[in-house]
Amino acid sequence: MGDRWHVEVDREICIGSGMCVGVAPDGFALDSARQSHPKEGETDASETVLEAAETCPVEAIVITLAGSGKAVFPPGG
Repeated sequence: MGDRWHVEVDREICIGSGMCVGVAPDGFALDSARQSHPKEGETDASETVLEAAETCPVEAIVITLAGSGKAVFPPGG
């Protein structure tokens, strides 16, 4: 069985660029205030979700391993 990730968006940092939604529309959505949020708080490890986190211009997306809390992105975070 593959890794499970816990995905969060720091809404105080998010600038609503929408890049995460463009890269991973199945993983993220913008609300009426143009703030990003994950569609699911926990998801299977996914290259597209990781790419969305990496392309966020303000690094508002935090991914950790579900259960252990070990940082996936940002690395060492």
